[in-house]
Amino acid sequence: MARMPRWFNVLGPCGMRAAARGLALAGCMSLLQGCQSLPAETYTPKLGQIGKDVMWLPTRDELVHKLLAAAQVNPQDLVVDLGAGDGKIAIAAALQFGASAWGIEYNKDMAALAQRNAQRAGIADRVRIVQGDIFKEDFSQATVVTLYLLEELNAQLRPTLLAMRPGTRVLSNTFSMGDWEPDQVIQVKGGIGYFWTVPASVKGVWTVMGLDHRGPAQLTLHQHYQRLGGTLTWGSKIQPVLGARIEGTHLHFSFINADGLLQAVQAQVHGAVFSGEVVGPYGMVDVQPEIRKVSGQLNR
Repeated sequence: MARMPRWFNVLGPCGMRAAARGLALAGCMSLLQGCQSLPAETYTPKLGQIGKDVMWLPTRDELVHKLLAAAQVNPQDLVVDLGAGDGKIAIAAALQFGASAWGIEYNKDMAALAQRNAQRAGIADRVRIVQGDIFKEDFSQATVVTLYLLEELNAQLRPTLLAMRPGTRVLSNTFSMGDWEPDQVIQVKGGIGYFWTVPASVKGVWTVMGLDHRGPAQLTLHQHYQRLGGTLTWGSKIQPVLGARIEGTHLHFSFINADGLLQAVQAQVHGAVFSGEVVGPYGMVDVQPEIRKVSGQLNR
């Protein structure tokens, strides 16, 4: 007959079962404590790590805020961050400016980290980070686009950006868009960013009503992104338009009217038509002239 261990003799069968349960409970508690001491996540990005097309370097906090402020991001905006990294910009757009935000990140571990960061910030209902390719995802519904890519990648994306809804704001850390001149350059200590507004296409010949008593005029516009040049024609009389530019869908230009006074046009473009008003002249005048309505139709 096998001999029982001494502690069995002391505790007896009931005591032995209780002791066994105690040992099991202690073992479970020890295991739980060990699990709690493990990190909640194992992925930690490293500065300069190589991704699909670029290395990961986070945008400075001050520059993030100034870029989003320059674009006047607000709760009605949908911000998309191309190459979202750890989600910093998308999270800032939601937390600081109240926008909804979407990040596209090629690295699946980084995308998962960014989504966890949004959850920790308590804004997972307004920030979504997905694993994807910025050259394949459709982000055409965004009203603000942010990016921190190399200039050659910006050049590849530029046709897509310019095809977005006029008025869409584009923000870039460090790298420009070639000959697409920025509307604003944002500088912080040790960093620089750029801001553009996608312009409406207004190049072509327009018939314009309401400029002055000479009747309809022909407005010919040449366009290089947001910069415009052109002429106004009444019959055989031709004059250059002055200070012409397009800010999203807002068209501005000045001209000299039949009385030799400088007049300014401010109009809103809707595809092949625009409508607005003629204001001026500027300066010290005894009586401000009545504002006149102006409209234009693009000749097909």
